[in-house]
Amino acid sequence: MFAEVLFIAFAALSILGAIGLILFRHPMKGAMSLIVTMISLAGLYALLSAELIFVLQLIVYAGAIMSLIIFIIMFLNIQDNDLPIEEGRYLYLAGGIAVIIPIACFMIKVVKSIPAHQATIVGNGFGGVKEVGLVLFQDWLLPFEIVSLLLLVALIGAVVLAGKRRLLK
Repeated sequence: MFAEVLFIAFAALSILGAIGLILFRHPMKGAMSLIVTMISLAGLYALLSAELIFVLQLIVYAGAIMSLIIFIIMFLNIQDNDLPIEEGRYLYLAGGIAVIIPIACFMIKVVKSIPAHQATIVGNGFGGVKEVGLVLFQDWLLPFEIVSLLLLVALIGAVVLAGKRRLLK
């Protein structure tokens, strides 16, 4: 019962944070809404007993990346008069809602058609560092290495582009 209440609270917070991210005009308010969404997603991961993803969500996304985004927004010092005038903003919002409503109704219908059964509690080792590491390095080793090579190429490309940009100035 308590877990269901927490799930509803975290889900509502994540949806409200996402709505705030769309509706707020100032980037700092949008970033704060994104932080609310990230923290509530971490709470949902904790309810799923995925301890590693919970900790990574808090430390990496809600902590480090959001601190970087807020630092950049504060560094740019964006004022309300610096923001563009968005004349069709609410028209676009209404169009987005009109597209999402049928998809949401379809998804609700699909979820309600799934036969209900009792959920089982997973074991103590689920979602831990050891278990995720074993699956990652035994079953997904090749895709993991491919992603690491792609990140290395992107890093080298960023350094080369930054060097060219400095030479052009």
